[in-house]
Amino acid sequence: MFLDRAKIIIKAGNGGNGATSFLRNAQTANGGPDGGDGGKGGNVIFLASEKINTLYDFRFHKKFFAENGENGAKKLQTGANGKDIIIKVPCGTIIKDSKSDKVIADLYYDGMEFLALKGGQGGHGNAYYKSSIKQAPHYSQTGEITKQHEVILELKTIADVGLVGFPNAGKSTLLSCISNANPKIANYPFTTLYPNLGVCEVKGQTFVVADIPGLIEGASEGQGLGHYFLRHIERVRLILHLVDISQSDGRDFIEDYITINEELSKYSSNLANTPQINVLTKIDLLDQQTLNERIKRFENLIGKNYILISGATYQGIEKLKLKTLELLTKIPKKPPIEIEKFDFDEKDINSILISRDDEGAFVISGGKIDNFIRGIVLSDTRSFAYFQKRLQEMGIIEMLKNKGLKNGDTVKIKDIAFEYFD
Repeated sequence: MFLDRAKIIIKAGNGGNGATSFLRNAQTANGGPDGGDGGKGGNVIFLASEKINTLYDFRFHKKFFAENGENGAKKLQTGANGKDIIIKVPCGTIIKDSKSDKVIADLYYDGMEFLALKGGQGGHGNAYYKSSIKQAPHYSQTGEITKQHEVILELKTIADVGLVGFPNAGKSTLLSCISNANPKIANYPFTTLYPNLGVCEVKGQTFVVADIPGLIEGASEGQGLGHYFLRHIERVRLILHLVDISQSDGRDFIEDYITINEELSKYSSNLANTPQINVLTKIDLLDQQTLNERIKRFENLIGKNYILISGATYQGIEKLKLKTLELLTKIPKKPPIEIEKFDFDEKDINSILISRDDEGAFVISGGKIDNFIRGIVLSDTRSFAYFQKRLQEMGIIEMLKNKGLKNGDTVKIKDIAFEYFD
């Protein structure tokens, strides 16, 4: 099954906690602090691979979490770092932040990597806090807790040539004629339910051709199936616009031609400006007089910029291949998307928020508080004194008073609750 869009949840590993420990052995009865630091959490990394051509693996596997860092231990042992998680995706996959819909990465080439999330920092052990005035700190720091993020993966097929046209215009037949692909071919709408890729060889050179599912009027606005796959021709350098001149489906071929170009233009101005070869298909189904009349109508619209072909008799196929190769040698490959600078995993280290819960207690939260509270142990006298001092220095007490704080009121920070007295 082909899948070209997926929504997944990613999370870097949490940092390990620092250890609170004191040296104790037969030779040292009253040793100093020897608690080690916690390990760093694993990163989340995306890797483009040419060995994958669909996002099918993400159909059921939706959560990708890196390994947490291990806790520190006695004897100054630092916890092991968490293992990174490497998520392999097809070349041409773009990654979007689901909240803002901004593109944060374009994994265009084989082997390209994107560091999406960095693992949490490990907490310091109590040995880190030892000083001339704190000879025996009975507290350590907890590891940094990371957040989950939801991202959208979208595959934009990387091909040199894209085949477009109404359903049954002959795209799958042409692909089977010019390449090594074996697409499903039948005479009913939307035969092609996903892009087929084929490699065409001409004069010792090769190029990749993508057969895009048939477009219909309104495709750019979500009608039919084709709109799901318009993204797959955004990267092509050349478009082969197939038009069924036999009108085997009862539609007017001139109107078909105009409609498809309008849909391409509505979807993307860059796509509308992509060079085209107009290909009039199924000429074997018409007698010569009718064919000449319809060719004249087409020439009155666009001149002689077209090639006549028949997939059944192979008429014009070699000419089309040579013309395609000739144009491709003059058209540069489209580069990856230019990513606007966007800090996807921005750490909040400055915010301070004050609210009231249902019981009337003052609740202090925010990124600055999260970072601050990691090294506080209220059961330790010195740590609690430091805690009170920092609340005053950060202006939090003043902020609380401005919100109506009075003696005896309850203040909550994370899982810490205390009564305030001036």
